[in-house]
Amino acid sequence: MKKAILITSLLVLAGGLCFTALFLLPNAHNGSQKLVIHTNASYSQVLDSIEHNNLVRSMFTFNLAARLTLYPRHIRNGKYVFDEGANNLQILRQLYRGQHYPVKFTFNNIRTKEQFIDKVDHHFMFEPEELAALLNDPDFLANYGFNPQNCVAMMIPDSYEFYYNISDTDFVDKMYQYYLKFWTDERRQLAADAGLTPIEAVTLASIVEEENFKEDEKAIIAGLYLNRLQRGMKLQADPTVKFALGDFAKTRIYLIDTQVDSPYNTYLYEGLPPGPIRIPATSTVDSVLHYMPHDYLFMCAKEDLSGYHNFAVTPQEHERNAAKYHKALDKLKVEN
Repeated sequence: MKKAILITSLLVLAGGLCFTALFLLPNAHNGSQKLVIHTNASYSQVLDSIEHNNLVRSMFTFNLAARLTLYPRHIRNGKYVFDEGANNLQILRQLYRGQHYPVKFTFNNIRTKEQFIDKVDHHFMFEPEELAALLNDPDFLANYGFNPQNCVAMMIPDSYEFYYNISDTDFVDKMYQYYLKFWTDERRQLAADAGLTPIEAVTLASIVEEENFKEDEKAIIAGLYLNRLQRGMKLQADPTVKFALGDFAKTRIYLIDTQVDSPYNTYLYEGLPPGPIRIPATSTVDSVLHYMPHDYLFMCAKEDLSGYHNFAVTPQEHERNAAKYHKALDKLKVEN
């Protein structure tokens, strides 16, 4: 009897030691490394990633623990970070639950849709080409009230947090939800009072921001363009010509430049362009919504090249301002 009890005790002790070795001993090796599991990844691919990134101290115990808990049948994609010293039980619980790594995604000062797509690249599991396809798909964007020309108006510059394995469609949907959150009833009413839809307000804000980043002039510039819109005048905004030409570095706009045949060229076509020419900051959108009422119809960069503008009510006054500005450029021999 005593011998049987001893053998049983030894078996229990051995079992306990095995359980401890497999599941409870610290095994996560480096808390700074991430495990990326792609969609439809096989168990062998998961093991290869763990070994390649030196994530655990003992591949043998992890593999055995994983197989005993049937993890190879329950692989979830995502990006995972294990606390240094975590045991196999903690690691496997995390993998089972799909507790993947949240990604902080911040964007601002972006001009084009292509630049936005490039910004997204490497942040998430979906490929940039997949997002590009969605943002150029009229039928998909119509579900949100946008089209390929104006969809960047949906993107509100800020810092966001998404899970790494978010799909391309869910990413767009999340951006749309943030867009709805930004466009409160108050902002929508202010846009309507200015005769604009939210998309038109963002489009106008994109022009205002290209004209000047200086906060103290934005509301004045917005008021000027609204004056022109309300009078049926062409906006004649130089930034729209730069956008049409694909040359944002141009300093001087010549007469031949204003003849480029593009719906974005506000020297040729009345009204706002088909969509934003950049993704404007929220502060610029608010400057449009809180535009400054005045009688200005013309603007020209100041001759001191400070980045500020001279504003005018009449064409004659504007011509005098323009002459002073071009004289300053000539003095510096600025040709482009």
